[in-house]
Amino acid sequence: MTEQTTHYVRPDVQAFLAFLNSTDAPPMSQLGLEAARASYIAMGQLAEAEPRALAVIRDLSCPGPAGEIPLRLYDLRETREAGPAVVFFHGGGFVIGDLESHHSLCTEIAAELDLPVIAVDYRLAPEHPFPAAPDDCEAAARWIAGNSTTLGREITGLIPMGDSAGGNLAIVVTQALMDQPAAAPVVMQVPIYPLSDDRPDHESFAQFAEGFLLTSDTMRWFADAYRAMTGHKRAYPIYSDHSTTPPTVLVTAGLDPIRDSGRVYGAELIRAGAEVVFLEMKGTIHGFTQLRKAIPSAQEDMQSIFKAVRLLLERLK
Repeated sequence: MTEQTTHYVRPDVQAFLAFLNSTDAPPMSQLGLEAARASYIAMGQLAEAEPRALAVIRDLSCPGPAGEIPLRLYDLRETREAGPAVVFFHGGGFVIGDLESHHSLCTEIAAELDLPVIAVDYRLAPEHPFPAAPDDCEAAARWIAGNSTTLGREITGLIPMGDSAGGNLAIVVTQALMDQPAAAPVVMQVPIYPLSDDRPDHESFAQFAEGFLLTSDTMRWFADAYRAMTGHKRAYPIYSDHSTTPPTVLVTAGLDPIRDSGRVYGAELIRAGAEVVFLEMKGTIHGFTQLRKAIPSAQEDMQSIFKAVRLLLERLK
């Protein structure tokens, strides 16, 4: 019996994986850096849903520790009343991904939550290893919190959100801004299939090492490039104090090698008394947020995430 038949796999996920695994494409680590980055964008163009129409999609930048940080503002409305904004950090193992790779997803978030979304194009490894990514993301979040006039909307609170490496960065930025508050407070965080710790023995690592899109080889390649410090809370936020964690929507995927890293983070939040909505999307894979055309059920998963965010936002009033 194969690995893919020992776990529940949704029919549309099974079809996508069968196609993907039949191509005999070389692993990302063998493509070379620029080709790997280009292939990530290309896969999104094939597998991701079309971007949503919005009133505002505007590129801008903010000062960072090593120069200007590119940002992109998304908003369903041309103008709006004061309120919170999503600060979005893209995934890609800290090595690949940019504003373009997550453009459609950011339009979806802005359209469905009816909140401003500001995406952050942080520096990538291996050219810029740890802690360049969290340094840029924290700087961007602090700038967003204090620059409502430049953004053209009064931001009263931040919602750090991201997928995969971006989920890790959302947690790290939240922790930094809880420790040393910004001009606007963090009111919620939304890490989606995040890496939270550096344990090598999670069961999900072994269960889903091959054949489920994100492979053990790719994860090693990402880790070697990022060069994170073991046990450092800005690399692995499980090691931080969780007592001040704001309301959290935490999302994992059932067939994800880093699934258990998200689970243990959720357990720590609950032990610390944080308010958590935990959603594990059964039968689907790491990266589902960007595969909504290839995996139609992923659109329903996104709706579940949006409902959870709305629930916690309502409880904040």
